[in-house]
Amino acid sequence: MSHNSAIAQLQQLRHLLQVEYQEEKEAYRLHTQSMGLARKVTRGDAWFPLRVGRTYYNSLNQYCIEVTRQADEDIDHNFEYGKPVVFFNVEAANADLKHVGHIHFYNFTGAISFVDGDRMVVTILEGHALELQNAQSAVGVQLFFDETSYRIMFDALERVMGAKGNRLAYLRDLFYSHQPAQTFTFEAMRFPWLNASQERAVNDVLRAKDVRVLHGPPGTGKTTTLVEAINDTLLRETQVLVCAQSNTAVDWISEKLVDCGVPVLRIGNPTRVNDKMLSFTYEHRFADHPDYPKLWQLRRTMREMRRRRRETGERFHQRLDRLKELAVELEVRINADIFGQVRVIASTLVGAANKLLDGQKFGTVFIDEAAQALEAACWVPIRRASRVIFAGDHCQLPPTVKSLEALKGGLGKTLMERIVENKPECVSLLEVQYRMNDEIMQFSSDYFYHGKMKSAPEVAHRLIHEGDAPILWFDTSTIHLSEDERDDFREQFVGETFGRINKGEANLTLSLLQIYFQRIGKQRILDDRIDVGIISPYQAQVQYLRRLIKKRAFFKPFRHLISVNTVDGFQGQERDVILISMVRANDTGQIGFLRDLRRMNVAITRARMKLFILGDAPTMTRHPFYRQLFNYIQAVKQQRQL
Repeated sequence: MSHNSAIAQLQQLRHLLQVEYQEEKEAYRLHTQSMGLARKVTRGDAWFPLRVGRTYYNSLNQYCIEVTRQADEDIDHNFEYGKPVVFFNVEAANADLKHVGHIHFYNFTGAISFVDGDRMVVTILEGHALELQNAQSAVGVQLFFDETSYRIMFDALERVMGAKGNRLAYLRDLFYSHQPAQTFTFEAMRFPWLNASQERAVNDVLRAKDVRVLHGPPGTGKTTTLVEAINDTLLRETQVLVCAQSNTAVDWISEKLVDCGVPVLRIGNPTRVNDKMLSFTYEHRFADHPDYPKLWQLRRTMREMRRRRRETGERFHQRLDRLKELAVELEVRINADIFGQVRVIASTLVGAANKLLDGQKFGTVFIDEAAQALEAACWVPIRRASRVIFAGDHCQLPPTVKSLEALKGGLGKTLMERIVENKPECVSLLEVQYRMNDEIMQFSSDYFYHGKMKSAPEVAHRLIHEGDAPILWFDTSTIHLSEDERDDFREQFVGETFGRINKGEANLTLSLLQIYFQRIGKQRILDDRIDVGIISPYQAQVQYLRRLIKKRAFFKPFRHLISVNTVDGFQGQERDVILISMVRANDTGQIGFLRDLRRMNVAITRARMKLFILGDAPTMTRHPFYRQLFNYIQAVKQQRQL
């Protein structure tokens, strides 16, 4: 494939990203104008009411305001480091937010610099703090349209398309062609603590000169292998860049590296805030530096001068400029010191555009969860590196694309998938899984991984109790019910966004779990900490199930062991027992986005020892995938009875 063809495809990609950008911007505008405040709060896109706290300058000289939410802490929220926010006040609102007075948005935005539980720190321009602190009515905050991430992605695409005669141009043309990637040749290294496919994968990564894909199906120890590959790369390179799509994924890999004694510098703030995580953030290292008090003093003097500003003219400006120079010199020295002491720089993909990394070049960039990242985002860190290692699983969750037009045009196709298609010889598949009972794993292995997955002997036959069936499909259409009761087992639309719920199925899910718990016995569940995940593809069903669990006294002692979430919410996690409520039940066999089979692959592979699927078989099995899954479970059941 020629150089021109790569450029043409990247231009098409830029067009699709533009479509997505416009759609998301418009959706945000409508969402802000029309969606009720109560709904924004329950969706986790707004905090209201807020307690407005202190203001201060952080170590990076940004002006910050601290706010605390006073609402239901059970509600998950979508606020995280780096996201833009906008404040508003409400003239009057009753307790349940059903009747809300006029909402007034302040005409400035802020960026989140820290969130932990119900406390958030937002950086804003200094002059605006008083508006919030002196507000006469209740103040709230909501997510603002994220213009910055798009700007960074568009900029990355421009640079890739414009690259000529350098390493970036070489990688671009390589990734868009069938031209073989180059490799080094040397003796394989031995890693007795890894299995054969993991050991092979690490050697493949070390030998790659241009690109390698580490393909890790569920439970195959992808992170362990990736950490090993990073560690061994550091024997050859002084510093590497490690990125992932989400802050959570960056935290996860950073924490594993720190556990191995690798000095990590985290650009951007961790999602799970604990002392260990905070100690390797850039902000923390900066504020901890022995020269920092000197810098702080300089900045304070400059602020005081500007504030008092009685004197003007030449002398004032000369003094201010001199102080500025000193501050910049100090800052450069502190940064050089911080970067000189670490071996891994870790950030999100878009975070790799941070000006702290300006001028930095790396031998290798590792991109984790690469199958969930938009291609444009991957090019952000790639332009700082000479070779790229992708890690992830393109048979699990895809990137989020909101525009149907952009999705149909192929915006959801990731750079990792492109490499897998164009260069199958660059893929290292991890084959042994350490999570699931063999019967739970087998269907996923056959359908998604060409039957290549194997179960480690220690998990292949493990059960919660003797004679238990590891996988069951409970067909809700076979329950004997009156006509009225039957209606309860049909899907229904609820709320303003017409979320789908199935009340009968939700109640049945909890009844099944209760019966199963009674069979195991309360003491054993608590002693062995048998944990449970209840998954539904539909957010409305998740919220309905959460409410039901709270009402059922039986589950009170076990609440800390049970989590209810969407498929996306369970990505990368596992539980002893998983129950999946499919929700869809109609006469026409419509299953909506359940047709995205990668989501279902994630759902069914979260379970270690027991998987219950609850769904209306006549609706679901009109789709060939669900028919195969249903038949597989029936066949396994017959096998067990022989």
